[in-house]
Amino acid sequence: MASDPEGMGPGDGSEVEESTNDGDAGDGDEDDEDEEVEDDEEPQLKYVRLTGSLGGVYRNGDATSAILVAGDKVIIGTHNGNVHVYSLPSFQPLRVYHAHSASVTAISVSPNPPPLSGRPDTVVRAAPPTQSPSGKLPPTASPSSRSPRQPPVPFTPSNSIHIATSSIGGNVCVASLVDTKDVLLRNFARPVQAVALSPEFKSDRTYLSGGLAGNLILTVGGRSGTSTMSTTTGSAAASASGWLGAIGIGSNTGKDTVLHSGEGAIGTIKWSRSGKYIVWTNEQGIKIMRSHLHLDSADSEFAWKRISHVDRPDGPGWEEMSGLWKARVEWIDETNLETDEGTKSVDGQEPQDNLTSATGNLERLARNARKGIEKLLIGWGGTVWIIDIHPGGSDPGRKVGERIVGRAEIVNLLRTDCTISGLSLYSPSLLLLLAYLTPDGDEDQEDPKASSILPAAGATPRRGKHRQNALTPELRLIDLATSEELSADSLTVSRFESLSANDYHLAVLPAVHVATGPAHRGALEGIGSGLWTAGLNAAGIFSSNASFHSGESKTEGGSGKVQIPPSVSSLERERIASGRLAEAHPALLTPGMKIFIHSPYDCVLSTKRDLSDHLSWLLSRGRYKESWELIDEHPEVVVSSEKDTESSPGTPVRRTTSKDEFFADDASTTTDRAEKAVYSAAEKEKRRIGELWVQQTVTSGDWGTAGKICGRVLGISSRWEHWVWVFAQAGKFEEITPFIPTTQLRPPLPSLVYEVVLGHYISHDRLRLKELLDEWPPELFDVRSVTEALEGKLKSGDVSEDTVQDGERGRDWRILKEGLAKLHLAGGRPREALNCFIHLKDADAAMSLIRDYHLLDAISDDIPAFILLRVTKEQMNTAPVTELEAASAEPIRLLVDEAHHGVVRPAVVVTQLQERGYLLFLFFYLRALWKGEGIENQARYAVMEGKSLVEDFGDLAVELFAEYDRPLLMDYLKSSQSYTFEKASAVCEQRGYVPELVYLLSKTGQTKRALFLIIDKLQDVSQAISFAKSQDDPDLWNDLLDYSMDKPRFIRGLLEEVGTAIDPITLVRRIPEGLEIEGLREGLSRMIKEYEIQFSISDGVARVFRGEVATGMDTLRAGQRRGIKFQVASDRVDDVPKSPGMGEKANGDPTTPAPPPDAKPQSGDCVGCAKPFSEDGTY
Repeated sequence: MASDPEGMGPGDGSEVEESTNDGDAGDGDEDDEDEEVEDDEEPQLKYVRLTGSLGGVYRNGDATSAILVAGDKVIIGTHNGNVHVYSLPSFQPLRVYHAHSASVTAISVSPNPPPLSGRPDTVVRAAPPTQSPSGKLPPTASPSSRSPRQPPVPFTPSNSIHIATSSIGGNVCVASLVDTKDVLLRNFARPVQAVALSPEFKSDRTYLSGGLAGNLILTVGGRSGTSTMSTTTGSAAASASGWLGAIGIGSNTGKDTVLHSGEGAIGTIKWSRSGKYIVWTNEQGIKIMRSHLHLDSADSEFAWKRISHVDRPDGPGWEEMSGLWKARVEWIDETNLETDEGTKSVDGQEPQDNLTSATGNLERLARNARKGIEKLLIGWGGTVWIIDIHPGGSDPGRKVGERIVGRAEIVNLLRTDCTISGLSLYSPSLLLLLAYLTPDGDEDQEDPKASSILPAAGATPRRGKHRQNALTPELRLIDLATSEELSADSLTVSRFESLSANDYHLAVLPAVHVATGPAHRGALEGIGSGLWTAGLNAAGIFSSNASFHSGESKTEGGSGKVQIPPSVSSLERERIASGRLAEAHPALLTPGMKIFIHSPYDCVLSTKRDLSDHLSWLLSRGRYKESWELIDEHPEVVVSSEKDTESSPGTPVRRTTSKDEFFADDASTTTDRAEKAVYSAAEKEKRRIGELWVQQTVTSGDWGTAGKICGRVLGISSRWEHWVWVFAQAGKFEEITPFIPTTQLRPPLPSLVYEVVLGHYISHDRLRLKELLDEWPPELFDVRSVTEALEGKLKSGDVSEDTVQDGERGRDWRILKEGLAKLHLAGGRPREALNCFIHLKDADAAMSLIRDYHLLDAISDDIPAFILLRVTKEQMNTAPVTELEAASAEPIRLLVDEAHHGVVRPAVVVTQLQERGYLLFLFFYLRALWKGEGIENQARYAVMEGKSLVEDFGDLAVELFAEYDRPLLMDYLKSSQSYTFEKASAVCEQRGYVPELVYLLSKTGQTKRALFLIIDKLQDVSQAISFAKSQDDPDLWNDLLDYSMDKPRFIRGLLEEVGTAIDPITLVRRIPEGLEIEGLREGLSRMIKEYEIQFSISDGVARVFRGEVATGMDTLRAGQRRGIKFQVASDRVDDVPKSPGMGEKANGDPTTPAPPPDAKPQSGDCVGCAKPFSEDGTY
């Protein structure tokens, strides 16, 4: 943490930087290392200097001496006796008046103004700190002032308060903020160091005061607009006034009662938040008293009764300094503290028991609220007390009916190494401490005159000789449970060397959330809270998008004017009309506790650091990784940072809206635009920080991590291009390549980026090249350029089918060829890709390509290579036919299909296979063609077409079928007529294919030779008989009988199978006598039985036929005997139209026209000639 520059004047409004206590300059290297460690710890609070927003306080060389922050008000007292009242969160001055002629020592207000979130009279939007108007001191409320009259303070509930101030001149001034005539001025004749108004001052007109006289004085009553002398001063005028007032003759000048005295000067008086208790300090210790407020009738005697006393510490220096060290007292509202969640320890880690402690604190707060316990925090010298004040009532430990005023319990006691200049509770477990420090050994040597509150004392640092050895104050956070100092921020304020502990003040606004709400409230919503609120919130209503008159607020550059409702006060009208409505200070719009640190020349505001502060801190330390991840998780942090640095609202820009936006709901449209703005700004900032992260990693030499980071943080093509070139120039392709975008960016990343990377791997790493070509879509780069690079590498000879890489032959050659094939496909050149796949023998890819693009004609010049795609050299030499058939099945089917389509004619295939001597594969092709074994063509007509295509190669088909598929040969011989019978017979005779030869001989008329082949070669009587039957030639039967008569087996076969083909008597008579025939009886019986069956069938058929004939004759005769009614020609002669040329016979009879040849007979017509019957006609 760096120290803020010295010499920052009162008018400087820049931010205050925190710094740790650096100690002595000569501590050595060990201290320097400790400082570096501390610098790496993120502070928990942030600071902004408010001095520029309070410029009017420091006019004419004045300096501040007291401050009070309450609700939406800041009240400041100065050494010249002036009182300045500012409105929060805008720091707009409400009133300045000259209350005293000497330094103001204390300020009190009654009642407490409402919290900051309840203030509706300012435009709550973030803006930079604004300077107060320069010029002379504003006019005061003093009757003797000759300055111009100030504008009246608006009479609102928030402004209806009384302000009490005390001074070292011995006066107490109680003034109303809104009524300049309501002023009470009371002189106590001795310096007054403390004053406290009753919380119900408006009704009871009561306040307490005390000072160097050592008296705690209760003042009641007093007439407004008068200056009176206290009745405790002992003067004659005061005594007379008090005596006359007591008997009702004198005017009401108020009554003073000394509640306590005799223990030294009184330094502090504070009324509790409930008003039930009062605490004050004197040189002997701390006193706690019950007030007169909220007492039951039974406890009325307890009014102004002391509850407890805490002795001051009895340590070194206390005897001399107890009257000089100002005790700092705070009544704590535990419900408005920061929570303990998220509080970090010294090492920056989250405590493990945060959740448990937070839960316990909530339970304790609820329990204390039920019991009415109030918490008191006191810092005096270097000691801190935390005291719980328990309410009075019945005490179980006392007698029945006996009641007590209350009791005080010290729950924590803490000793520090500093002089306490202010304190409060930051959270239930954290103490907030403003520490005043001097060089070692000087704490106890402070000059009393330098810290005295007397007119010539050091409390007025501008006067007399004062010290020049004080250190910068520190704002500390201390864990109450462990007394561990969690953070200590050193604040460099103006002229800190000459200030004493009493010159500093710490004031706290509770952690009440500021009601920022939506960006624009509706007009009805503003009016719904009443006319009063509408008047106070006029600026908010008329700057809203939902105002009555317009969808947009009017600005100075607009053409319209804001219409102000009549309910708005004249002052607000003047402010709206003149544009003097102040904007809220951005630091006060942040949620959480607001801590004001005040010195005579400076005012510093401290708030809890938010995500934007955390981001700034990370960036300042170069922790770009954490910064990037923070924005990634919380994109809104970028928008909040931009708002913090925004100088002023932008000039209104006229924008056109779409139809959808025009009819869209205002809230939804505003939300959509806000989301787009958030993510747009967040993405830009992420990219910026991401590049810093990448640069940082590259500088450290960790290129691998830098590449991974690029993949996360780079989002636009221009930055990708830049960093790819950076990696490429350093030769770190492997580190960046895995993270280069594989999808098209907008605008796209130049293709040259991808081409350079691919070119690198073409030369150096083909395995990685294969991965990239599989992973990267071809749209990312210029396919032709990469193709040329691959072809050039193949032609160079560096890579061939025989080169060996990692023990594998031709690995890189295959990778290059595969990549080339893919690029050819991507470039719309499937033919070139097919050639690559064929060279690679990648049958699957080639087949798929041929099917999808019908590219078989592309390989028509090398059909054998295509057929042998799946066949290796080893298979050609050793594999069986079935294996070769399976390997070539798919190419054969494709060729058959293309033969049907006419793309690759069978003649081309046959010619190339014959030239190469691949007869087996030629057989596969002709067989598939003959059977129609294509992929797509399985219909019957396709089979017929395939057979017709084989007809052109009849003799070749006979040879191949005879060689490789004899059953198919017979089918082909019987089905085809395209082969030469002589060649076919020669092939069959050469191979001894008797059945096929018998068929061929029978087709050429050589039946006798064929029969003898069956008998001699086959010796198959059944086939011989079948052959004879098929030929139906008597001579052939005689030849068969002649050949069979000396062969009993043939004779028996003839008897069993000849049937009725020949005369059985002839067969039997030709059997030689005495020839022993095995099975003769059975053969004869079977032949006779077959004849009987044949006779029985014939007889049955004859009977059936005769029966059907008889039935038909009966039907015919019956029909001939029955008359049939029909219309004769004479009945319809008039109905028949006569055609031209129709005449009569010579004898005058009408002539019936001849019907056309294809005319159908009608009713009454002859079915034979289709002429109609006529009366007396002869038929």
